[in-house]
Amino acid sequence: MRQIHFILLSALLLVSTISFAQDIATINIVSPNENTAWNIPDKITLEWNTVKIDTSKSIRFFLVRNEMVVQELGSFKNDGFEDGIELAKNIGSGNRYQVVAIELFPDDKFNIAKKVTPFFSITNAASDERKKKQQLANMNTVVAKKKSKSKTKKQATPKQTEVVQVESKPEVRDSFDGRKISYTKEFEFESENLIVKIWDHGRQDGDIVSIYLNGVQVVKKYYLTYWKKEFKIKLDPKKSNDLFLYAHNLGDSPPNTVSVEISDGKKSENIVLNSDLQSCEAVLISVK
Repeated sequence: MRQIHFILLSALLLVSTISFAQDIATINIVSPNENTAWNIPDKITLEWNTVKIDTSKSIRFFLVRNEMVVQELGSFKNDGFEDGIELAKNIGSGNRYQVVAIELFPDDKFNIAKKVTPFFSITNAASDERKKKQQLANMNTVVAKKKSKSKTKKQATPKQTEVVQVESKPEVRDSFDGRKISYTKEFEFESENLIVKIWDHGRQDGDIVSIYLNGVQVVKKYYLTYWKKEFKIKLDPKKSNDLFLYAHNLGDSPPNTVSVEISDGKKSENIVLNSDLQSCEAVLISVK
């Protein structure tokens, strides 16, 4: 009798699991696939099908390489086919490319349909040739500089120099990559090891961002969703550390707005950072 009850329970669980899976929105990318080889400057085609996503909705596609977005391919009506897409001329040849598809404006923001293709290849003879010429030019420049230094080098007589000790002060950057940085908050934690979580604040509208700590990229070209992306950072305990948001696009509703949670395991701080193509919002973080 117990064995019969167990079999019935297992069957009910299996049926409920299948039913739940059928209720979840999904995307399946037909092309590109592992056998695809795109060639630039040829225009490319996308093919896909979906489950539980209305044809009036849109799907956004990105071309990625080594988990970094190299081109936004576009947002297209969910009709399963789009052709005539032009790839960027500066994309280099390689076999580690993937396409990412993401459901836009989902009915259930906690179950966003997302699909990543297997790796496929892209060839771009013109880009490869430009790279070779640039590398050759760089090598010739280095050789010329070395020859110039060897000709003009003279034996210098040692001079006594006065050593002046200057008290070091924490540097706070006011710009990065030509963009103004504005500091919105200043936090203090007991630990130098922190956990940071980021997600899209408000409407998911295609924002692509990077996060920098002290000018070093810790999150690269990340597509924001309602799902919280978690990563770890280590502070320099001897100074105020700047953590700032860098926008790679403006999405459908500028500016890029990110919810951020910073925690050391004991204390947690929640903030919202905004950035556009001219400015970045930031916070200063120090260790007690």
